[in-house]
Amino acid sequence: MNDIATDDPLASFRLDDRLIIVTGASEGIGRAFAESFAHAGASIVLVSRRREKLEEVRRAIAERGGRAEIVPTDVRRIDEICALAKAVRELLQHDNRKLVLVNNAGFGFSKPVAAVTEEDWNTLFDTHAKGAFFCSQQVGALMIERGYGKIINMSSTWSVATQAGKSVYCAAKAAVSQLTAALSTEWGPLGVRVNAIAPATTTTDSAKERLLKEPARFEQLRSRIKLGEFAKPSDLVGAGIYLASGASDFVTGQTLFVDGGFTT
Repeated sequence: MNDIATDDPLASFRLDDRLIIVTGASEGIGRAFAESFAHAGASIVLVSRRREKLEEVRRAIAERGGRAEIVPTDVRRIDEICALAKAVRELLQHDNRKLVLVNNAGFGFSKPVAAVTEEDWNTLFDTHAKGAFFCSQQVGALMIERGYGKIINMSSTWSVATQAGKSVYCAAKAAVSQLTAALSTEWGPLGVRVNAIAPATTTTDSAKERLLKEPARFEQLRSRIKLGEFAKPSDLVGAGIYLASGASDFVTGQTLFVDGGFTT
C-alpha cells in the first residue's frame, strides 16, 4: 500500500498551515509571491524598508480575504534582522503554523568591471548574500526549534551564466545558490529544507525602466531565451508555491531554474 493521497492530489500545495515571511515584498517578484501565497491560504509577514509600499500590498491581500503583517526591515542590517526574528517569534506564540522564509530582497545591477566601486560591491553583497544568510540564520533558529521549516532563496540565471557588466551580480547570485546548498546540508537533519529559485530577466517595474534605457542589451537577452520572451513575476509564483508547500517536502539543496530555457 502506498502513501499517496489520491482523494485530493492538490491538497499538498495548499498553504493554509503556513506563516510565510517575504523579504523585498513591496514590489515586483516579492509582491507577486506575497499576494499569491496569501490567496493560497498562508498568513504573510511583509518585509521591506518601504512601509508605505508594504501598506499597499497588505491592503491588496486584505481585499481578497487574506492576512498579512508588516515588519519594516533593512536586510543589510543585522540588528533589524534580529528584530524581525523577534517579531516572528511573537506572532508564532501558541501557534502551530509552519514557518517559511523567502529571501527575495535584491535589485538588478549592471556595470563594467572598471567602473564598479567598493560601495557598489558592498551594497550588492550586503543585500543579496549577507541579507539572505542572516535572515536564514535568525529565522532558521525558530524553524529548528519547531523541527520543520522552509527557506526559499532568490538566485538568478546569472548564478551560472555570464555577460559583460554582470560580474558583481553574477558573483552575488552564485553565492546565494551555493549558500542554499550549504544550508541544506547543515539543516536537513534538523527538518529545515532550503532551496532557491533562479529566474531569467523578469519584467518588474524596475526592470522595465532599465529596458527602456538599454533596449539593445535587453533585446540581446531576449534572444537567448528559448521561449522568446521575458518572465513576468506571475510566472514564478508556481515555483514559489511548490517550494513553500508540503508538496516539496522531499526537496532540498536545489536551485530551480525558471528561465524559459535561458540556461540550456
